[in-house]
Amino acid sequence: MKEYTLLAVASALVTALVDRLLGTRVLARKEFWVFLAVMYGFECLFNGYLTWRPIVLYNERYFLNIRLWTIPVEDFVYGFTLVGLPVIFWEYFKRKEKPS
Repeated sequence: MKEYTLLAVASALVTALVDRLLGTRVLARKEFWVFLAVMYGFECLFNGYLTWRPIVLYNERYFLNIRLWTIPVEDFVYGFTLVGLPVIFWEYFKRKEKPS
């Protein structure tokens, strides 16, 4: 079974669901996607180095073995959650903190 793939996709779906349920609409903002693109640039730089060397190894039993350069595609999906979920919660709690 491809556990890493399953968990990465599930985490991205949960992130989108949380954004919708909390009503933050972070994923609808252009700024978020620019921020994500910057993060992906650094991910390519650092994760690419770590997987090219190879310092970090992935067992092919756990992911699709589809790579962009040397980086498993699941790392980009996971990166979406890694960046998106904290921003969603930040926006939600910032909104809750404002006096009415």
